[in-house]
Amino acid sequence: MSKNYKIAVVNGDGIGEEIVPAGISVIEAVAKKYGFTISKENFSWGAGHYLKHGEFMPENGIETLKSFDAIYFGAVGLPEVDDTLPAKDYTFKVRTDLEQYVNYRPVKLFAGIESPLRDKTENDIDFVIIRENNEGEFVQNGKILYPDTPNGVAVDTSMVTRLGVERIAHYAFKLARKRRKKLTNVTKSNTLIYSLGFWDHVMEEVSKEYPDVAYSKMYVDNASASFVLRPEVFDVIVTTNMIGDILSDLGGAIMGSLGLGGSGNINPENNYPSMFEPIHGSAPDIAGQNIANPIGQIWSAAIMLEHLGEIEAANDIMKGINATTAKGDLTKDLKGSATTTEIAQSVIDSILTLEKANAIG
Repeated sequence: MSKNYKIAVVNGDGIGEEIVPAGISVIEAVAKKYGFTISKENFSWGAGHYLKHGEFMPENGIETLKSFDAIYFGAVGLPEVDDTLPAKDYTFKVRTDLEQYVNYRPVKLFAGIESPLRDKTENDIDFVIIRENNEGEFVQNGKILYPDTPNGVAVDTSMVTRLGVERIAHYAFKLARKRRKKLTNVTKSNTLIYSLGFWDHVMEEVSKEYPDVAYSKMYVDNASASFVLRPEVFDVIVTTNMIGDILSDLGGAIMGSLGLGGSGNINPENNYPSMFEPIHGSAPDIAGQNIANPIGQIWSAAIMLEHLGEIEAANDIMKGINATTAKGDLTKDLKGSATTTEIAQSVIDSILTLEKANAIG
């Protein structure tokens, strides 16, 4: 009996309306190949929903999501909506309420794409950023007092807990064991001496449980420079919520475009569904033109299928992406002329070619 996965599909706003369907078309093609099925339910949540209904998702939205195996999400935000709201009322809410404490953001140079780093190759740019996703600088634990007076003051308090650091550390070390057995803790404990000093202390403790993994600490300023000058030194990076957010965009840039980056917001214990999304925003300025790069969304589909246990299907998607870029099928952000739908179809065609090759072999 074939497996069926129940997927909540949230296109979101802007280009989400184009790249998510493109990603779904790839998922359905690879599902057919490997004999599993996808039951989709679409939700119109996001900034557009907020403009119509005064909320990014219904009050029972989180409870609704709990019944799914995974959430496949595009991007959220529109120019006419306060840009502090999408994270607070959708993205952070889902990540926190569903305990998606791992943000998995791979960085990889695909074939046929020139990195802005002129001397670097596919062998040099291949690492994963593991970003703590529920704590740190983004907990929105703060207050503004007397904002319109000379005495105005604003405070945001970062939160670092032993539980939070231990669980993200264990996830990162276990991942490093499956890769090249190297883990870099990116921190800024020389200035944030309490919060990130404690983060480093707990990281160091956990590292003792993984003697087979080479562990090192690097300050974020050095790490930022190293992304550009020597990205080959990284394998698995583990870092805080805000540092991870910033570094993963830099990772997208050294791949050639933010449109390439996929990610997963993961609950490793599978107590709740995980959510998979590209690292970029909703880009409303190019929405509706069929020119958005869907590769980050398609890569997110591969990460989702891998999480669900469909490893061969996930691998085929990655091979399909690589074959697509290798033959020069690129969107405008990569100086190409292919459309969103053409890229998705090219990935599908490559997957079907792999199927024939496997059958012949």
